[in-house]
Amino acid sequence: MVQSGPLVRTEGSHVTVWCNVTGYKEGREQDFEWSMYLPSAPDREIRIVSTAQPNYAYAVYARRVNAKEIWVERLSGDSAMLHMAKVEAMDQGVFECYTPNTDGQYLGSYSARTNLTVIPDTLAVTAPAQTLSKVEGDTLQLTCEVSRATAQHTHLSVGWYLRSPEDAAAPPQELLTLSRDFVLRSGGPYRQRMAAGDLRLDKTSATSYRLTIHTLQPADQGLLYCQAAEWIQDPDRSWFAMTRKQGDKTQLRVQPTDRDFSIQVSTERRSFTAGEPLELRCTIEAQNVPERFFSVSWVFSSSPVAVVGPSAVAVLGPDYVGREAAGHMTVRKESPNVHLLKLQRLRPEDAGKYICRVTEREKTPTGDFIDRSKRSRNVQITVQPLKSNITVSLSTNSSEVLEGDALQLSCKVHSTTGPLSVLWTWAEQQATGPAQELASMDRDGTVRPGPAYRERSSYGEVRVERQRADTFVLSLYNAVPGDEGQYRCTASEWLQTGTEPELSWEKIGDKAASKSLTVKTVESSFVVSASSRTPSVTYGDSFDLQCLVKPRHNARVPATVTWRFLPADAEGEGAGAPDFRDLVTFTREGTLQWGEQLLGLGTRTTVDRSHANTNFRLSVTRAGRREAGTYQCSATLWRRNYDDTWSRVANRTSNLLGISVLQPVSKLRVQKSNQSQAYLEDSRVRVNCSVSSQTSQDSEHAVLWYVRRAAGAEADELLLRIERSGAFEYGAYADEERLRRRVQAERLSPRLYALTLNRAESSDSGTYYCLVEEWLTDPDGGWYRLARDSSGFTQVLVRQPEVRLQVEEAESNVTVAESSPIRLGCSIPSQSSRDSRFSVSWYVERSMDEGDEEEPEEEEEDGEEEEEEEAAEAAAAAAERQCVFSIGHDAVFGNGNCSPVEEEGPNSRLRFERTTSEQYSLTIQGARPSDAGRYYCHVEEWLLNPRNAWYRLATNNSGVTIVNVVRRVSTLQSVVCSNDSLFYFVFFYPFPIFGILLIAVLLVRYKSRGNSKSQENKNGAPLLWIKEPHLSYSPTCLDPPALSLHPGSVD
Repeated sequence: MVQSGPLVRTEGSHVTVWCNVTGYKEGREQDFEWSMYLPSAPDREIRIVSTAQPNYAYAVYARRVNAKEIWVERLSGDSAMLHMAKVEAMDQGVFECYTPNTDGQYLGSYSARTNLTVIPDTLAVTAPAQTLSKVEGDTLQLTCEVSRATAQHTHLSVGWYLRSPEDAAAPPQELLTLSRDFVLRSGGPYRQRMAAGDLRLDKTSATSYRLTIHTLQPADQGLLYCQAAEWIQDPDRSWFAMTRKQGDKTQLRVQPTDRDFSIQVSTERRSFTAGEPLELRCTIEAQNVPERFFSVSWVFSSSPVAVVGPSAVAVLGPDYVGREAAGHMTVRKESPNVHLLKLQRLRPEDAGKYICRVTEREKTPTGDFIDRSKRSRNVQITVQPLKSNITVSLSTNSSEVLEGDALQLSCKVHSTTGPLSVLWTWAEQQATGPAQELASMDRDGTVRPGPAYRERSSYGEVRVERQRADTFVLSLYNAVPGDEGQYRCTASEWLQTGTEPELSWEKIGDKAASKSLTVKTVESSFVVSASSRTPSVTYGDSFDLQCLVKPRHNARVPATVTWRFLPADAEGEGAGAPDFRDLVTFTREGTLQWGEQLLGLGTRTTVDRSHANTNFRLSVTRAGRREAGTYQCSATLWRRNYDDTWSRVANRTSNLLGISVLQPVSKLRVQKSNQSQAYLEDSRVRVNCSVSSQTSQDSEHAVLWYVRRAAGAEADELLLRIERSGAFEYGAYADEERLRRRVQAERLSPRLYALTLNRAESSDSGTYYCLVEEWLTDPDGGWYRLARDSSGFTQVLVRQPEVRLQVEEAESNVTVAESSPIRLGCSIPSQSSRDSRFSVSWYVERSMDEGDEEEPEEEEEDGEEEEEEEAAEAAAAAAERQCVFSIGHDAVFGNGNCSPVEEEGPNSRLRFERTTSEQYSLTIQGARPSDAGRYYCHVEEWLLNPRNAWYRLATNNSGVTIVNVVRRVSTLQSVVCSNDSLFYFVFFYPFPIFGILLIAVLLVRYKSRGNSKSQENKNGAPLLWIKEPHLSYSPTCLDPPALSLHPGSVD
């Protein structure tokens, strides 16, 4: 088996190809023979080297094999590796590894091939050769150019190395390397400096790499050079460095700073009382202390106390090991140049002289170490014998707590010298019985609950703790009204006497303090407020926002605090409530949850909170226009239930904090002259907006048109917004009033804008003005609004047409006979518009006693007519004014401004008629006595507004027409007409009889005429004859047939 190919290597590089044998009989060492086949002659073998035959190579490779430029390295008995020190272009081809058979029989394949491709070496590393002199603490920057021109997919690794000038044979020290996987890796001594940011490697262009070393040290001097390697991945997924090259070296000299130092020991005072703490600080005054190696030794009266080495590890003296283990002594390094020795409880034997000795270890250029030591002046400490002078003060989080909250008492003991023990007791406000023991804490910190509070303490609702050496805290969680009373804290001071192993404790004094607490029922006292010291900042400045949550809550009732943000450019959009966005939330579990809205792309925003969870701060650095807006802090209080579920207790929102980012002073001015304009409906209204001055010639404007409907309106309505890009955006008012089709905005010139309302309506009346926004680009190329200025007010009044409605007001008096028609007219001589339509209604007014004066009907009248008249009389008595008839402006009967009493239908007595557009008439057929009254018509004038909706413009009443109905009397005519049988008997039956009689008379006359003619002829005188009579007949019952004989009808 041979290494899989193809293998790509650069010309002149070192090439290795391994080959191993498997599946043979054990115990025999395998030999290897290497050959190659050129691409031009793939069937001709060219032998290279063999482990069994010394002269195996052909002439083309014999020289290189004899010069040890090509050889075989045996890795094991069945594995070998071919080495080619400097591969040449002629080496490109197929390499074959062959192992002779050592088993006597062929068991498989005894050769394997791989392909080798040789490409030109195009890697170039360029760095200027130079000599630099720097001072310790300076910054160094070096640049290296690395390029390649291969067609293969290769990776580069670039690194910087330091070679010590003292030892040229020593291997170079790796400073910083950018690996082939683009990962930064530093050498061991420089790992910490890279983590601190003092060591950087930046790729400034496609071929340029820059090394930066901050805070140079003397150890950095020497020869610095850049080295690059070109890597390729073989088919077996392993990476191979085809070539490595170095740039020219840079000679760096680092001049060290002053190495001298001084020591000073300080303490607050030198006279103490036994039991008090002693603090001694040893300060080293020197340059570059963090980069130097100092050891500090504390000495007391010629006895070693402790030694702190450069690694800050303290080695204690034999007499102080026990005190340090008991926590009565502290030795530490507060800062690079300050060391602290603290004795927690002074003893009388601690009085004496204290000295601080400092030793610096420095490495010379020869590699040797030298030590320089200095000691401080003596510090004399005196320790007075111990007396108990303790005082006790008792404080509480609140003298009045809410039910369910935590009740916390803090007992502070002053002027202590020895260990303390505390006893907590409780008694009722009016203490009549003995006090009950709540809990106690021994001097060693052991807490023992009282008998009455043992069960409650087991649930964690009673806790006693020692917050500091002199402060003891009693906490009662989930307070109940029964916890109200007198609380007492008794502190006792103890002194350890004797020596080990016979030590004993002695009480040297005690003091007590009491406090009265009240517990009231739960009420919301949750308050959240926000504040900022810098409400106004400029570009690039920083600002802090603080959210204060009160009262102070414990872990059982945590708060979730959220900072919310409303960008300044979103505050004026729309007329609804502002849409705040969540920035960051401090969850009740103590974690952070970032919202969708990020300030400064999330990299310039920091948040923190106090340990008491009462102050939540939001800090923004390098503020820009995106950070301008309104900030708000909201907090939600949660309570942990017994089943570990959470319940929301309260939710509060802080005041709004406006943060503005200052911009250049604006010179925007808009014409502010006020004017008034009056129009008729359906006219065209134009309002102009003129910009008189602006800040820059490059300023662009966004124009907002507003309308104020009437005085006292809640807010001005946004009609239209024209962006600086020319885009239109209609306001909610335009949608509500359906102005999109009628409103038109124009830019007449760069500084003149116009708003046009087509087909104006009366509802368009109001005060119009424009709000101009001036926009400029910031240095980043983003647009920001610099200023806003509003124009003067244009009072627009859109009037309806002038009311010219007139109705004939002449009064008249009409008397009609019963059953006769009553004709009522309504004339409109004048109207407001030629497009007007009218709604006409007739009303009648009757006196209340009008029905009582009517005489009773004749007994012969029909029973149904009597019931109708009685109903009409009852309606007249019940209402003083009644609607007779109405027709709406849409020509629909009964759609006027009233509902007629009489129902419509074929049997209706009402007949409506409109002879012209101004003449209306109503005829009441078959007048009845109940129809008498004062009639008038009510006219409403309606017009169609530009929205194609009808509205009532005016109303008017006509003059009164007094109608009197005369009752009919019982005459022969009426009696005959009222009875059908009598009517036919009188007017129809006589005619046939009369006709028969007439015919008989004519026949008689005819016959007698013949006789008379003969007789006249005889006598010479005419006979008497009768002409046809004239018959006049009227078919109505009111005109009975009349038989008249006109003159000359009888001769």
